[in-house]
Amino acid sequence: MGAELGAEISQAGRGLAQSLRLMVGLPDYGGYLKHMQATHPDGPVMSFEEFFVERQQARYGGGRGKMCC
Repeated sequence: MGAELGAEISQAGRGLAQSLRLMVGLPDYGGYLKHMQATHPDGPVMSFEEFFVERQQARYGGGRGKMCC
């Protein structure tokens, strides 16, 4: 039972950390990578720097980002 509780706490911590990053405007590059692998495995993947700039432009640049979903 201890291992299960530890896994649940760890998962909750990761979810909380992701929520906090999104609240302060930090994009989720790990989530982007998982999405690309699951839905576009043969497509090009942006570097972290490209991803960060694209998300900043989408948020503050007045235009829609180029992400697919």
